[in-house]
Amino acid sequence: MIRPCTNDDFDAIHDIINDAAEAYRGVIPADCWHTPYMSTDELNAELMAGVIFSGEDDGNALRGVMGRQDIADVTLIRHAYVRTEEQGKGIGGELLEAVKPETSCPLLIGTWAAATWAISFYEAHGFRLVEPEKKDTLLSTYWSVSSRQSDTSVVLADEMWWKLTGEGS
Repeated sequence: MIRPCTNDDFDAIHDIINDAAEAYRGVIPADCWHTPYMSTDELNAELMAGVIFSGEDDGNALRGVMGRQDIADVTLIRHAYVRTEEQGKGIGGELLEAVKPETSCPLLIGTWAAATWAISFYEAHGFRLVEPEKKDTLLSTYWSVSSRQSDTSVVLADEMWWKLTGEGS
């Protein structure tokens, strides 16, 4: 069942993010990796910045989470993670399909360029990679990331974004 996360889910969200982010270890640039991948202070800051999480709950515990953040004229998909032992069961797709109708704005997703599995996942769900030149503008406009992270990231956009911008036609 997909449901909104509450303050009571904070520890589970934190655990899921850090468990699933282990996939980045040794894949993303070493200077971008740290343990834990997301600290509790960082998660608190994300929540304070307006990231709203939904979670997939099997009745016993959260198995995956996906955040969304409305920024100006877009909605960002943020911190989409599924527990390692639960991956490959369609949970990420269910979360994404549940989040899509919660906004009337174009959806953008930023991820590490080296996270080819994540890029493939989003492409399988109708998102397309934005050109590198436009990616830099989008990252600086809608995200707060370091120049190093921007250099090693990609942005994917949903069909609404492509139609509204007329890009990539």
